[in-house]
Amino acid sequence: MSSAVIQAFGLAVCTLCAVAEFAYAGDAVLNSNACTLSIDGKTFLLHGKYQVVESFPDFKVEIVTSFSDLKVQKVSSFPSECGKWQEVGSFPDFKVQFVSSFPDLKIAFVESFPGMQ
Repeated sequence: MSSAVIQAFGLAVCTLCAVAEFAYAGDAVLNSNACTLSIDGKTFLLHGKYQVVESFPDFKVEIVTSFSDLKVQKVSSFPSECGKWQEVGSFPDFKVQFVSSFPDLKIAFVESFPGMQ
């Protein structure tokens, strides 16, 4: 095998490693290792207190039943793990707008085992 073929194969393997760590949803970058979503230079943890808004959201969310980016468990307290969200009326960690098309993030609501699998 020539060294060029070996280098190209190595580059392809490294590229696949990078894709496994990040998923791209439009302009958003989803980091599964850190459970974060980066949009326009701002990074949001995908756990915590959220507020539903109709305008000026931090990111747009589509609720799906399959092929989700994140499995979300609604909790009433301590939303400190990946995928655990607590809905609040004020002082949220992030604001979301629920949309039916062109989301930054696709979520599925679950009763247990939240996070990115």
